[in-house]
Amino acid sequence: MDIKVITICGSMRYSKQMMKIAEELELKKGYAVIQCVYNIDGERYEGVDATILDKIHKKKIDISDAIYVVNIDGYIGSSTKNEIEYATKNGKEIIYHEKI
Repeated sequence: MDIKVITICGSMRYSKQMMKIAEELELKKGYAVIQCVYNIDGERYEGVDATILDKIHKKKIDISDAIYVVNIDGYIGSSTKNEIEYATKNGKEIIYHEKI
């Protein structure tokens, strides 16, 4: 059995939902899930370089087979749009939580 590696992408306003989605993707679908481990409780991180976080997230996409876009109520922010574009350019499968 080949296990698909998926990086979760989406607005951190949905961080709690993303945790639940990651759990379901691993336990029910058998995916290996990569996701952000910060901002679980909506905490703000002052002084953190956003460009570094962007590079880290793109590296996660690089090592994944696909991205899973958490688009609750159809919301896809600018950072997530950039991640979708990056993943598409790099031949990654794009999976949406809600149909678009």
